[in-house]
Parts: sequence; C-alpha cells; structure tokens
Amino acid sequence: MLHKKHILIILAVFYFFYGFSQSPNENDFAISKDSVSILDSKYREDQFYLGVTYNLLLNKPGDARSNGLTGGLSFGYLRDMPLNKRRNIAVAVGLGISFDEYGNTLFIGEDSNEQSIFTVIDEESIDYDRNRFSTSSLEVPFEFRWRSSTADTYRFWRVYAGVRLGYVYWYKSSFKQTDNNINQTDIPEFDKLRLGATFSFGYNTVNFYAYYGLNPFFTDAVTTQGDAVDVTTLKLGLLFYFL
Repeated sequence: MLHKKHILIILAVFYFFYGFSQSPNENDFAISKDSVSILDSKYREDQFYLGVTYNLLLNKPGDARSNGLTGGLSFGYLRDMPLNKRRNIAVAVGLGISFDEYGNTLFIGEDSNEQSIFTVIDEESIDYDRNRFSTSSLEVPFEFRWRSSTADTYRFWRVYAGVRLGYVYWYKSSFKQTDNNINQTDIPEFDKLRLGATFSFGYNTVNFYAYYGLNPFFTDAVTTQGDAVDVTTLKLGLLFYFL
C-alpha cells in the first residue's frame, strides 16, 4: 500500500509538471485565421505516463524465489521533443517516481555486530507471514520515440525505447511472523542508484511495457549459504500515456 507521503509526492509532481506543460508560448496568442493550424502543427504527444507492473527477480541466489506481493506503480512527466517535420519521431526526457514491492524468500537482517545477513528462508522449517523488499525511487526517463501519429490523429501506434536512471530515496526489507517483526532500512550493500533499459509498444492509450534492470540491487553481498546476491529485476506490465 502507498504511504500518505507517497501520495503527496505524486500530487506534487503532477501539479508541477501539469503547470509546466501548460505554459504559454507565442503561438498560443496568435489571432490570425491560421492560428489553429499553427497550434496543430506544433503538437506533442504522450507527456504524462502511469505504469503498473509485475516485478520479477532475476539472478536469485540459491533456492530463493519470488513469493507474495510483487508489483510496482510508476508515474511521471516526459517532455516530448519531435525531431522531424511530421513530428512522429521524437526524443523525450522527464522526471517520475516509482514504488516497487518484491515479495521473496531472501531474508535480509543484521547480526550482533550490525553486519548484514542475507539468507534464503527454508520454508519447510520456518513459518512466516511475509518477507518483502520495498523501494521508492525518483527516476529520470529518456526515450527515443516512433509513432504513427499526425496532428489530427488521437489513436495511433507507438514504439518507444530508452533508459531510466533512478535514485532510491527510501527502501525497507521487512520480515513478519507471529510475534516477530524485523525491518531493515540500513543496508550498506544496497546500491541506491538504479539503471534500467525500457521498451513500450501499443495502440492508443494502453501499451505493453518492459523494464530490465542493468545493475544488481546489492554489491559484494553473499548469503549465509555462500551464494552471491546479484539480484536484479525485470518489470512487465502496462503503461498508459496521456496528454
């Protein structure tokens, strides 16, 4: 579930970028007979996005597996910058936020010396309710865009590819069982800088979306079973573009 501060961040980002996207330019005040065609000839597409994903964990150590709630929600603004006269080829750069949950069987804690512990939960001998890793990130997406749009077409095909640079400003590993809750919010091995390749294609508002993490979540981390923790993610889902 989203915390109240996460909802406030979403509203703040939306308000800021909506105002920015509505800033006037000299063509907005044209009063000649050709003013409408001037505005249409400068159209931009897909400047806001909302994404919902199912998050897969890749390169899991040993017998670790995904388990429980595993999904993500992202939202942001992209400044569309057409490259040709028809304006159906463009690049876009922007700012967004992403909230992700990774239910899994890799326990993250610390020992009496405050050193991190990574261990794969033996589900046959350990009874627990939940084990989850959660992150909240600021993202800078960059996209190269092709679409079949025209100035008067509102339904069109699109193929977008790019990268997302992210910074995790909040994260938590949580383990819950009866009368025992363990929350870890300080993991030295965790890499807060995230980099991923993105791809989306579709028609009209709804599009298939994929994100492949290019760097692992943890550096120099090893489980108590002796396996390297080189976990990364593949997110698959739907992306909705509008305005």
